[in-house]
Amino acid sequence: MKLFDVTILTAERYLSPVEPDWYVDQILLEDRLLKEALERKGLRVHRTDWTNEDFDLDTTRSAIFRSTWDYTERYNEFLQFIHTISAKTCVINPASIILWNLDKHYLQDLMQRGVSIPETIYIEKDAETDLRQLFTKHPFSEAILKPAMSAGARHTYRLNEQNLTEHESLFQQLIRSEAMMLQPFLSSVMTDGEKTLVVIGGRYTHAVIKKAKKGDFRVQDDFGGTVHRYSPTNEEIAFAEHAVSVCDPLPAYARVDILRNDEGKPVVSELEMIEPELWFRFHPAAADSLADVIKKMI
Repeated sequence: MKLFDVTILTAERYLSPVEPDWYVDQILLEDRLLKEALERKGLRVHRTDWTNEDFDLDTTRSAIFRSTWDYTERYNEFLQFIHTISAKTCVINPASIILWNLDKHYLQDLMQRGVSIPETIYIEKDAETDLRQLFTKHPFSEAILKPAMSAGARHTYRLNEQNLTEHESLFQQLIRSEAMMLQPFLSSVMTDGEKTLVVIGGRYTHAVIKKAKKGDFRVQDDFGGTVHRYSPTNEEIAFAEHAVSVCDPLPAYARVDILRNDEGKPVVSELEMIEPELWFRFHPAAADSLADVIKKMI
C-alpha cells in the first residue's frame, strides 16, 4: 500500500529553513497552500526535497515538482531523476512534457502549432559564428541573448550594435558549452511588463504582471522585479489557453508568460510547465483547482 497520494517536491534549501527570509516565506506559503488544498480533497500529502535519497519513491502514488529551483545548477542529476521518478510513480506534469519544456527549442514547436512567439534564432553548441555575423544576418536593432536551457534570467544579456564586442568573449565561452538563442528585444517588457497567466486543467485561473525595476529589462525578483495582480483581456486569456492546448499531453498546470511584440500582438515569451511559480498566494482558489485535477489524474 502506498503511504502517500501526493508528494510535493522542493529543493533541500526550502525544506525546513531555520530562519526564512521574505522570499523563502513566499515559497513555503505557496507549497502550503497546495498541500492544504490536496488534503481538503482527502489526499495524503508528503513534502520532500527531490535529492532526498532516503525517500522511497515507491511509497507515493504521485509526485509534483514545485519549488525544485536548484535543478538548473544540477541539470544532469535532474534529468536522471526525472527518468527515475517517472518509472516509479505518476508525475504531475508528465515526464514527457517536463523533458520537452526543459529546452527552449520547444518554442519552435509552439510556432509550428500556430502559437505566436518572438522571432527566435538558435545558436547550437559549438557553432562557428560570432555576434557580429548574427546581427548582420538577422537585422536586430536590439536583441536578447540567453541559453536554450535556463531559468531565472541566467546568462541573459541585452545586446545592440554598440556592445557586441564587449560580449563576444563571453558568447564564445557560452556556445562552447551550451546552445544559445537570440530574440529581438521587445520594449513592451519595460513599458507594459510581462503578463503571466496561469492555466490549470486547460483553463485560465488567474494572472499577475511582472515589472522590471526602473532601467532594467529583467522582471525576475532576483533583479529587483516586482509582481502584481493583473486582470487579463479576453484576448490574452484565449491566447494563453490556446498555447497550452497545443501541448501533448495536456499539462495539469502551466504558466504562460506573454509579451507584446512591436506590432502590439501577444507572443509567448515562456511556457513554463516544470516547476513554475503559480502565485497561489494571489488566488488561493487556483490551488483547489489544481488539487481537483491531480485527484482525477491519480
